[in-house]
Amino acid sequence: VETQLHQNYPNPFNPATAISFRLSATSYTSLKVFNALGEEVATLARGMLPAGSYTARWEAASLPGGVYFCRLQAGSFVATRTLLLIR
Repeated sequence: VETQLHQNYPNPFNPATAISFRLSATSYTSLKVFNALGEEVATLARGMLPAGSYTARWEAASLPGGVYFCRLQAGSFVATRTLLLIR
């Protein structure tokens, strides 16, 4: 089993979406959401997590519609997915 960041569901979304990821080993993990300017708008997970599957829910009701980016960092693994918030 390898570390993976899955595409959020639903996508596009309004006002909330689920972001799933899988860790192959215990590692310091960070799951953050950034706007199109690269500014961090949410931290969905941070800290040591054991291997396994996780789902984080992102509530974006207070943010404007547009393109956002979700980045998972777990050890040396880094992946980014594009999220589309529709208003």
